[in-house]
Amino acid sequence: MKENKESKGTQFEEEKILLTEDQVKDQTEIKEETEKDDMVENGVHNYSTEESYVWPTDPAVRKKLEWFRDQKLGLMMHWGAYSQLGIVESWALSDADACWSRHCIDWEVTGEEFKKQYFDLNKTFNPIRFEPEKWADIAKAAGTKYLLFTTKHHDGFCMWDTKYSDYKITAEDCPYHTNHYADICAHLFESFRKRDLGVIAYFSKADWHVDSYWSENYERGSYQHRGPSYDPKEYPEEWERFVNFTQNQIMELGSRYGQIDGMWFDAGWVCKENGQDIRLGEVIERVRKFQPGMLCADRTIGGPYENYVTPEQCVPEEPLMIPWESCITLGTSFSFVYEDTYKSPREVICLLVDIVVKGGNLAINVGPQPNGCLPKGAVDCLLGMGQWLDVYGEAIYGTRVCAPYKKDGIGFTTKNGVVYAIETFATETEKVPSKVWIPYEGKVTEITELSGGSALSFEAKEGGYLVNVGKWKEEKAPIGRVFCLKNA
Repeated sequence: MKENKESKGTQFEEEKILLTEDQVKDQTEIKEETEKDDMVENGVHNYSTEESYVWPTDPAVRKKLEWFRDQKLGLMMHWGAYSQLGIVESWALSDADACWSRHCIDWEVTGEEFKKQYFDLNKTFNPIRFEPEKWADIAKAAGTKYLLFTTKHHDGFCMWDTKYSDYKITAEDCPYHTNHYADICAHLFESFRKRDLGVIAYFSKADWHVDSYWSENYERGSYQHRGPSYDPKEYPEEWERFVNFTQNQIMELGSRYGQIDGMWFDAGWVCKENGQDIRLGEVIERVRKFQPGMLCADRTIGGPYENYVTPEQCVPEEPLMIPWESCITLGTSFSFVYEDTYKSPREVICLLVDIVVKGGNLAINVGPQPNGCLPKGAVDCLLGMGQWLDVYGEAIYGTRVCAPYKKDGIGFTTKNGVVYAIETFATETEKVPSKVWIPYEGKVTEITELSGGSALSFEAKEGGYLVNVGKWKEEKAPIGRVFCLKNA
């Protein structure tokens, strides 16, 4: 078959699958293992704690981290052959994850026919309307500062011209291989770099297509879960074959595709603590010899190679004083969904402000269509975000946290001696006050509105300042307003 898989939260008793006694025993063992390991639930990763964070000692990495913390807004993109189905990426291949990932799929009792059809999607993937320059233009206009792109998801389909797998966008059995943009990563990365946007490569440490990870030649047969089909301790030569394959692909991305600012590693179950050591630090240090300071986000693992933590589809309740980035979908899914609904610019900006005032970045995810176009609803939102950021981005980009962070509906950031008080409005029908309470206790001698720059009258009171903004003259509430607090 292919090559890898593992599981978590199986609830296999409820699955409509015919299992042998050996498979039931194996499934029970899987369930017991995953109860000890809750790093991934229904495909969503949890995130490491602030207490477990290890600050890098390499000065180049520390410098790149400060660059990363300045950016604040990235564009994440999940794109691959799975986009043709309009379902969750990869996860439906895992029999142990079938209970949540195979909804709305017409699959047979064992799911074998579906898995075959899924792995054959490379033979019909032909995104002839892909225009990397246009994507980069939209990203720039949206105010995003870097790209986080899926070079390979768990299914193993590679969006670059890898030498180590034939399951790739440039293979002869993929109709897109003759297109002049066929090496998608190469063209996309270069288009973003030309616009002074950063590039971070998403890479799944699991690979469910390669037979050194997933194979039917073991006791489990065709029944797969998230992890390898075998115990790496029992088959060390086979595991070493997978380690070499994985390290070769990481080196390939790190050496043949220009400057890469970071690598973002998914599939947190692939780790030393789980008996699946790919010796990631070893290969990252090799890459850093010619990509000095390149960031490494080994999700949920902690230690020196999780340079920033990655909350998924959530925002921490309190500020984190370490580098972090929430990855959140613009629509309802990371991958493309037909007739999806998208957040409004107002929703995303309010989300961005909530993240930034807590010290983090937002990677807003858009799933491109299978034909290579970006969904119109997503583009409209991105451009609307850019309009607000064109005016108020000074209070977002390059800032750091500032106490009291977020209080009484006002968020705070700071940069170059200026404190920014950000007032947001969740709906366009909210009342816009003519006097704004800013609960900031530091000394302030001048307050201006960022959009106009004119000084505003204010009154110092216990616990903050009451600012006279004047009557709001528009029919709809703004997405947000920003006030600059200065101590001359």
